[in-house]
Amino acid sequence: MASSCLLFHVHFSAQKPSKCSPPSFDHFKSTLSSAFKPFLKEIQQLPSRIDAGVKNTSLELVDAFVDSVFELVDQPLLPSQSNFAPVDESKEGVQVTNIDGKIPDDFAEGVYIRNGSNPLFGALTSASSMFGSSSNIWVEGEGMLHALYFCKCRDGSWTVVYKNRYVETDTFKLEKQRNKPSFLPTLEGDSPAVLSACLFNMLRFGKVNKDVSNTNVFEHAGKLYSIAENCVPRQINILTLQTLEDWEVKGAWNRPFCSHPKKAPGSGELVIMGIDATKPFAEMGVISEDGKKLLHRVDLKLDRCILCHEIGVTQRLIKYEKEGDARIGIMPRYGDADSIQWFKVKPNCTFHIFNCFEDGDEVVMWGCRALDSIIPGPEKGKNKFDWFSRKLRPINSSEGSIDDQVSEEELVFPRPYEWRMNMQTGDVKERNLTGTEFAMDFPFINDAFIGLQNNYGYGQVRDSVASSASGMAKYGGLAKLYFGEQSPESYLREEQGLIKVEYHIFEKNTFCSGSAFVPKDEGVDEDDGWVITFVHNEDTNTSQVLIIDAKSFTSKPVAKITLPYRVPYGFHGAFMPMPLQNEMLTIIPAFNSKISNQAGKTR
Repeated sequence: MASSCLLFHVHFSAQKPSKCSPPSFDHFKSTLSSAFKPFLKEIQQLPSRIDAGVKNTSLELVDAFVDSVFELVDQPLLPSQSNFAPVDESKEGVQVTNIDGKIPDDFAEGVYIRNGSNPLFGALTSASSMFGSSSNIWVEGEGMLHALYFCKCRDGSWTVVYKNRYVETDTFKLEKQRNKPSFLPTLEGDSPAVLSACLFNMLRFGKVNKDVSNTNVFEHAGKLYSIAENCVPRQINILTLQTLEDWEVKGAWNRPFCSHPKKAPGSGELVIMGIDATKPFAEMGVISEDGKKLLHRVDLKLDRCILCHEIGVTQRLIKYEKEGDARIGIMPRYGDADSIQWFKVKPNCTFHIFNCFEDGDEVVMWGCRALDSIIPGPEKGKNKFDWFSRKLRPINSSEGSIDDQVSEEELVFPRPYEWRMNMQTGDVKERNLTGTEFAMDFPFINDAFIGLQNNYGYGQVRDSVASSASGMAKYGGLAKLYFGEQSPESYLREEQGLIKVEYHIFEKNTFCSGSAFVPKDEGVDEDDGWVITFVHNEDTNTSQVLIIDAKSFTSKPVAKITLPYRVPYGFHGAFMPMPLQNEMLTIIPAFNSKISNQAGKTR
């Protein structure tokens, strides 16, 4: 076996248009109304005309047809969904002075940055036409980065700066130039409408869907990247948040990454996975520590298009797929598809993992496991609000009525879970790690322990009542998991052997996103450090960043940093330690306080 390696999850998704091939004209013909048929012949001839370099009038004809036939309508947000609404781009940094408490002296200097959906033109859109209607969901909005810069002055005081900026993908720049929504929504709706939207997007823009790049940020070889699994990563200037070039590893990698690539322990190599609508459906890659070379690329020989969100590292490669019975496969990091050892596990949907590592003959994986998928199928209808509202309910209703109680199998209820796979015997042991008081997701750990056995993990605690009311997942607290300690109350529960968990619950109607662990400078213990998170109070419409002592997890935050602008809910965040004292004039050019003078003296 290789000395270090990786773990990733794969989810099948038949209805995600961005992962599917463009519809065929034969299929398309059978679903279109007769009113469109006279125009269909013209459309069929467009690809050959374009290939032959014929004039732009062909595309102008398609644009004119789309504008006349498709009506784009804003999808309104409910009052309970107000903080999912997009915000304006600021680009320029703003100094933050409203801090309740104190940023610790041994807090790491660096950048806390979070990615998230921020639909470009102020609202999501749905399209209606003679073919029916189609729509997108909030998850598909353009990516916006929100960053908080922590700069320590020479006198020991802190300067904090906030800024946000869009991730400028090619499709973002295209629509910004056109100054209007241009891609027809394709995520859900009537089949003819979705098919026609896919076709017209492909004819006009060469893509079925926009490149959103809205899910995560990661660092490799000193460079920061924005990522989502529907497009290649984009390099970001961490000081200005300007989008730089696509990262294709000098042309050696031509497909998206999963949203959570991981560094292999010990080697610093980056392990990635990429998917495509055509064969090879899934490939694994290993990138050198300096980010300049693709060291290994292998076809995993899957038999269908998949959705891959998460990848992790241990001393083997692990992947999850759900097909009747679920399987977890383990392979050497530099192995191939034939070297995978498969383990049958209970069917589940796991988007995010805490960690994975080797323990003797066993490979151990900890993740947030649900028994149903958060991605509803097309049979759930065009409007998924009712579906999400039911699926996000708490297992035990707030009213306490037996009639209102629902089982875990009926909900999207992720909770920490353990798989132990014995490489010698082929046996698998599975168990829940926590009870059913809270659903939990978006797990994270001290990054120094990725791929190694760790004692602590952290996660965002879902407020199931608020989530059900809004039809959108909201996280009203944080949890600290003690993987090596049994819960004191475990012997009283029906499920034995549950682990100890501490909770940090926010004020009422306050919810978080993008949480991350910040290790203490010169820390000794694994949990020497802080948990940092963006939060928003829906009653006051105020956004803050909280810093919580990981060793005193249930105590009040050591600092509450009130931000100058509202920060919408988003996805994953990270903390990038780095010296900033000499960079403040780049982060905030108009900055003229004492730190800029100090920086000038050190240049």
